[in-house]
Amino acid sequence: MIELLRRLSRRPANKRNAAIGEPAPDWRRTLRRRLVFAAVVFGAWAVAVEARLVTLQVVEHDALVDRAERQQMQTRALAAKRGDIVDRRGHVLATSVDADTIYAVPSAIDDEAATVRTLCAAFGDCTNRERQDLVERLKKQRHFAYVRRQVPRDVADKVAALNLEGIGFIKESHREYPNNELAAHVLGFVGIDSKGLNGLESAYDSIIRGKDGQVLVLTDARRHAFSRFERPPTAGATIELTIDELLQHVVERELHAGVTENRALGGSAIVMDPHTGEILAMANEPTFDPNDYRQSSETARRNRAVQDLYEPGSTFKVVTASAAIEEKVMPVDRLIDVRGGRLNIGARVVRDTHDYGVLSFTDVIVKSSNVGAIKIGFQLGTDRLSDYVQKFGFGRPVSPDFPSESPGIVWERTKWTDSALASVSMGYQVGVTPLQMASAVSSVANGGKYIEPRVVRAVYRDGRRLVVKPKVVREAISPDTAAAMTAIMEQVVDRGTATLAKIPGYTIAGKTGTANKLQNGRYSSDTYASFVGFIPSNDPKVTILVVLDSPRGNNGHFGGPVSAPIFRRIAEEAMRYFGVPHSINPDPPVLLAKNGTASDGAERAERTGHRQSERAVEEEITGPILEDQPGTVPDVRGLSLRQANQKLAQFQMRAAARGDGIVVSQDPPPGTPAAPGDICRITLERSPARASSAGAQ
Repeated sequence: MIELLRRLSRRPANKRNAAIGEPAPDWRRTLRRRLVFAAVVFGAWAVAVEARLVTLQVVEHDALVDRAERQQMQTRALAAKRGDIVDRRGHVLATSVDADTIYAVPSAIDDEAATVRTLCAAFGDCTNRERQDLVERLKKQRHFAYVRRQVPRDVADKVAALNLEGIGFIKESHREYPNNELAAHVLGFVGIDSKGLNGLESAYDSIIRGKDGQVLVLTDARRHAFSRFERPPTAGATIELTIDELLQHVVERELHAGVTENRALGGSAIVMDPHTGEILAMANEPTFDPNDYRQSSETARRNRAVQDLYEPGSTFKVVTASAAIEEKVMPVDRLIDVRGGRLNIGARVVRDTHDYGVLSFTDVIVKSSNVGAIKIGFQLGTDRLSDYVQKFGFGRPVSPDFPSESPGIVWERTKWTDSALASVSMGYQVGVTPLQMASAVSSVANGGKYIEPRVVRAVYRDGRRLVVKPKVVREAISPDTAAAMTAIMEQVVDRGTATLAKIPGYTIAGKTGTANKLQNGRYSSDTYASFVGFIPSNDPKVTILVVLDSPRGNNGHFGGPVSAPIFRRIAEEAMRYFGVPHSINPDPPVLLAKNGTASDGAERAERTGHRQSERAVEEEITGPILEDQPGTVPDVRGLSLRQANQKLAQFQMRAAARGDGIVVSQDPPPGTPAAPGDICRITLERSPARASSAGAQ
C-alpha cells in the first residue's frame, strides 16, 4: 500500500497538456487559493459570531436579563393587613378581613368564551361589558389576570365548585366598617388595593397600611412552577381615636333629625373636650356608607366640619367681646347706644332685628345686637381685633389630623376698611370651618388656652401604645376674661337668644349665630343657623357646636330656634352618658348604710341632718357594687341599650328591653346564676335622677 502511494505521487504530468504544448497547472497555487477563500469565509463567520455575542452579552445584556427574569420568575406583592381603627374605649370602627379574589392564568385556558360564560353564570350579575372585557383579558397570553377581586364567600364557593382549568383563588385584605355610616367622614375609606383614599384612612395611610410582602415563583421552560419564595407582609399599626362610639351615634342621630325637621340642605355637629382638644364626636349630613362609598356622591363624602367654609355670624361676637374685655376697651356694664336699630357705614346700612334702645356691653351679646358689636369693634380697632382673630385660630388649619382641612378666609389687616372692620365685628367677611369655631369657643371654656383639636388619641405599634398628648398652642385670653365671657354667654342661654338650649339642672354658656349665605357674589335669603356652647359652664365637660345649612322648615332660619334644640338634645345625652351631676341644685349622693339598704342610710343621714354620718354611713357608692363573675348575670344598670347588649353578649345572654335612655333596672338581678341563652329583662328611662338612683341600688 505504501509503495502504491509512492508511485501515484510520482505520476508524470498530464499527457493531454503535454501533447498540446500547455504547461502543467500548479496544484500548490490552487490549494493556496482555496485555503485563502476558506480562511476568509471562516474569519467572516467568526467575526459574525463574535459580533452577535457582543450584542447579546454587552449591548442587549440588561434587556435580555429582564426578559429572562420575566419568563422564569413571577413576582407578586402580598398586601399587608391594615391596622384597625378603634374608638377611645377600644370599640372597632374599621378593620380588615380576608376576602377571596378570583384570578385566571390565561395561558392555561383553551376556550376563553366558554370559561367566561361559566364564571358569569356563577356570579349571576355580569353585565355585557364585563363579559367582553373578561374575554379580552383572557385572550392575552399572560401568566396572571384578575377575574373578580374581594368577592363574597358564597360566590367564591360557587366558582371553586366548578373546578375550572386556569382559575384560582388568592386571599386579599378587605376593609370593613362594622358600624356602616358611623363616623364615616372621620374614618374615610380605602380603595380596592387597600390604599387609603379619604379621611384618616388616607391621612395615616403610611402608618395603618403596614409594609407589603412579596412572593417569588420560579418556573421552568414549560412555565411550570418548581419553587416559591415568600417574604411575609408586616401588619399596620392600630389607631385609637378620641371619638366615643356611643356619643358619635347620638350626635349623628340628633343631627339627622334636626336636618330633616328643619328641611336643611345639610349640617355639621362637633363635640369636643375643651380641656384636651379631643374631638369626641364629629358628624355631617348628608353622610355615606364607607363600605360602599362608590354609590355615594362627592357631596355626601365631603367632611363639612373641616372643609366647608361659612360666615359664622353672631357666634363670632364671642371673639369681638373677648378681645374688648381682654384689652379693657370697655367694662361689661358699659352702656352702648343702639337706638334706631341701624347704623350707617358709608353707603352701607347695618340693621338689628329689633330697636333695642340702649344696651349694656353684656346685653349687646345677650341680645346679639349687630349695631352694638360694630361699635365695640370700632373701639378695638383693626389691629387689635385682627390679633385676636389670629389668637383664636382663624385663618389657618388647626388640626394635623385633617390634611384636607380648609384654612378659612381672613383678610390681611392692611386691606381692612371701616366696612370690613364692621363686618368682622359681627361675624361677616370672615370664612371659618365648624372645627375652627368649636376650638375657639373651647378656649373660653377652658380658661383662655387655645388647645390644638385632635382626633387621634394613641397609636399601637410593636406592642407599645404611643399616646398623643394634648398640645397647648397659645393663651388666647386670660382666665379672668374667660370667666367674664362665660358669665355673659350664660345669660345668652338664660334670657337671650338661646333659651331653647336650656337643660334643667345645668348651667350652659353659649351663643347663637345666623348669617346669610353668599351666593354668586350676593347675599341670599338662605342662612347658616348655628349654636355653640359648653356645659356645665362652671366646669365644662364638653363643647358642642351645631351648624345647619339653609334651614327652610317651620322653625325659621335663625340659630336660636333651629340649632339650639339640637344642641340641647345632644348635651342631655352627653351629660347622662358621662354621669355629670347637676350644676344647679345638685341631687344629694346615694349613700350605702353599713347595716341596711341604701335608702335606709339616706333616710338616717337626712334625719340627723348630715350627708355623711360616720356612724351610719360606710361609703359613698360611685360604681357597681357587684363584680361580674362567669356564669352569673352581669350588672348592666346605668348603661345604654347598646352597651347593655354588648355586655350581655359577652356572657352569652340576650336582652329584652323596655323604654329608652339608660338601664334603671334589670331582671334577674346582678349576680344571679345564669346559663347561656338566658334572657335578661331591662328597663330604660331618660330621667337622669331616677337612672342614677337605680344604678346605685
